Amino acid sequence: MVTGGSIRLANAAARAVLGSRIEGQDVRLAIRHPAAVERLLGPAGQAADEVELVGLREAQRRWTMSIAPVGDGSTLVRLRDKSEAHAAEQMRVDFVANASHELRTPLATVVGYAETLREEGAELDPETRDRFTAIVHDEARRMQRLVEDLISLSRIEAERFSTPREALSLEDLVEQVVDQCRRAASKRGCELVVEVETGLPRAAGDPIQILQLIENLVSNALRYGRAGTPVSIRLQREGGMVRLSVSDQGDGIAAEHIPRITERFYRVDPSRSRALGGTGLGMAIVKHIVERHRGRLVIDSVVGKGTTFHVLLPVAQGRT
Repeated sequence: MVTGGSIRLANAAARAVLGSRIEGQDVRLAIRHPAAVERLLGPAGQAADEVELVGLREAQRRWTMSIAPVGDGSTLVRLRDKSEAHAAEQMRVDFVANASHELRTPLATVVGYAETLREEGAELDPETRDRFTAIVHDEARRMQRLVEDLISLSRIEAERFSTPREALSLEDLVEQVVDQCRRAASKRGCELVVEVETGLPRAAGDPIQILQLIENLVSNALRYGRAGTPVSIRLQREGGMVRLSVSDQGDGIAAEHIPRITERFYRVDPSRSRALGGTGLGMAIVKHIVERHRGRLVIDSVVGKGTTFHVLLPVAQGRT
């Protein structure tokens, strides 16, 4: 509540943002924003309009300010934090732009080589024709993997408010993934090492999504770990949770990249990721699966030594 250019009353939320001692302070000192001050001290006819503010409390936070006159000549000022809504909208815009870009590149390659094969196929030698056909196939598969990951991510997000309750044997799911990845591991000269704590309880979860989570983590470890080094998968009890840890001995991830590694299409090394067949959505899928299961994701990495991804999932009820 502002009276005569000074703050007369402020609730706890306002004091948390603007300062614990703002009551009695000149509003121009409490809200250091030219547009806001102009509106507060300007003609009363502007009171119904909202003002967008950036930088209150934190540089990246966004607010809207609305004011309304009250009977005693005072003005009621309302600040609403719109940071999350703005971030969500920006994420949507970035997602559409990134998805379009990721599809455009392989699509242009497919169209280019397909046109060459159609128009000049008879003039190409068999070796060149086979090479062009292989490129078209690989790029089409890349688009297929990307679309599958986009659909998968959409389904996971649609189910985020539904907590899975089925009791799962993580050991059985890990064995399935190890069997699926054995050929890829052999090509890289990597050994898949599994350690399971005795008496491990079952975890609460969706078997299809947890299988996908484990497959993404193990595939990433094989993709980014150094050839000839082992990939370790460990299962252990930790309080009321079951911890799944997947470790590689690769180049590691620099500290500044770790907070962003689960963002859609974020890549530490874009060219290397694409060359290795990554879609840029694998860790975003992992994060959303973990969130749906009310679990936790922890990433430990040392540059030059390797990375360990830890996933903690709740123990199934009645399995403690």
